[in-house]
Amino acid sequence: MKLRIDEILKEKGKTKYWLYIQLGLSYQNFNKIINNQTKAIKFENLKTICDILECTPNDLFDIYYKPKSEAPSEQ
Repeated sequence: MKLRIDEILKEKGKTKYWLYIQLGLSYQNFNKIINNQTKAIKFENLKTICDILECTPNDLFDIYYKPKSEAPSEQ
């Protein structure tokens, strides 16, 4: 799973700096979110990002499914 914030910003003609100012997070936390280097994101921050970008959480995430490896066959 990864965040699509950078793609959404490009679609809307906005910059990372613009979002950084709007969010009011520390630069370290903001940078981790933007670069998909965070393992967790507060619901409050998620809602704020959605409000600012006028999108839903579904718009923010790309989800990749890995197929489960098949169990070894019994012989």
